[in-house]
Amino acid sequence: MAQSVNPNGALARKVRRLGHLDLPGAGQVTVAGHHAYVGHIPNKDNLGTSIIDIADPANPKLVATVTLDDPTSHSHKVRVAGGIMVVNHERNMTPIGRRAEQMPAARRELQAALGREPTRGELAVKLNVTEAVMIEVEEAEKKPYRNGGFRIYDVANPARPSLIHHQLTGGIGVHRFDMDERYAYISTEMDGFIGNILVTYDLKDPKRPQEVSRWWMPGQNLAAGETPSWSGKRHRLHHALRFGDEMWASCWHGGFRIVDVSDLAKPKTIGAYNYHPPFPEPTHTAMPVPVAISGRRIALSIDEEDQAQSANEEEARRGRLHAGMATYDVTDPADIKPLALFDVSELDTPFARTPGARFGAHQFHERMTGTLVFAVWFSGGLRVVDVADPSSPREVGFFIPEPVAGHKAPQSNDVVLDGRGLIYMVDRLNGFDVLEFNGG
Repeated sequence: MAQSVNPNGALARKVRRLGHLDLPGAGQVTVAGHHAYVGHIPNKDNLGTSIIDIADPANPKLVATVTLDDPTSHSHKVRVAGGIMVVNHERNMTPIGRRAEQMPAARRELQAALGREPTRGELAVKLNVTEAVMIEVEEAEKKPYRNGGFRIYDVANPARPSLIHHQLTGGIGVHRFDMDERYAYISTEMDGFIGNILVTYDLKDPKRPQEVSRWWMPGQNLAAGETPSWSGKRHRLHHALRFGDEMWASCWHGGFRIVDVSDLAKPKTIGAYNYHPPFPEPTHTAMPVPVAISGRRIALSIDEEDQAQSANEEEARRGRLHAGMATYDVTDPADIKPLALFDVSELDTPFARTPGARFGAHQFHERMTGTLVFAVWFSGGLRVVDVADPSSPREVGFFIPEPVAGHKAPQSNDVVLDGRGLIYMVDRLNGFDVLEFNGG
């Protein structure tokens, strides 16, 4: 495919940049009316949420920020509906990040090989970290965390967000979630469970959210005597999206589930598909295509490139499949069939093998209107993919932003479209872009 180099240094095909802000690294962007709401990755300034006026897409303007009063927490996810803004409240990761999930399996492997409990140093070598880092992790785990949950704000005036309520949940708190004008569909840890589960709250009175129901995978409810068949928290809810009377739940290394919520108080799993193994990267998001294709109901999943490719890991990861996107026939939820894979090759971006930067899929716009998927790739920017033929997804445009603020590679992290069809993309390290797709 031919590509153009824009004067601003970005690589693009059929996508152009309308506006840009040098905004600190972000985890999620959502749009309501003429404002974009951005949840920030943990940072030294305790910045939680930025609110941006996007009425003029060529000149986005920061109009308000929300900071956290707890330096051990972050709120990198945000949703807005009906003049209400909800943000997550989650404990910051320990120094080894998501490698903490690998600790139970690593410890068992060493126990089997050594015939005894491994030392801290042996475990550090197994996890490819220093012993000093392991000490930090042990100390962090000793400190109880009690602030996990979500916060609700009044944003009737987006320039003056006002805190209404901080709802506590459990464990390390809330990750990604969905919401509408009545309910919040929260992915959170809860006492008695292992890993995140789905807890639905009624927001009719935002000062007093009421729990409606819980959904989890069999094996997560330890308090009820369930036993997981997986190691640690590898199978857990990343988040669930509501489409009519269904919730589409992405379950990390557990694939995805389709959950019937026609009775919201009694969610019931009606479909499941797990493709781990053989695919190594976890399921980030799953959703249905809104239109039938050749009489079939089609769905998508996108995985997250979960581990950064640091210089000392790059060789070890050669040959490992990168996170990508897949299509499915879900006409019969009880008999889900995989159809095709879509991937961005290492030849499709100059940043694919940048030391210390992730390269692979992460997320797509969660509300399709036709057959176009707008997805973001770490080190690969925005990819526009047509799934009109779900057996052969076809890329029809892309936009790879130039690295900014001294970083070596873009880390495009989230994307959303507004009612005008404009595209809003945030970077995990730095940057907020307003884009336009000219499919032509």
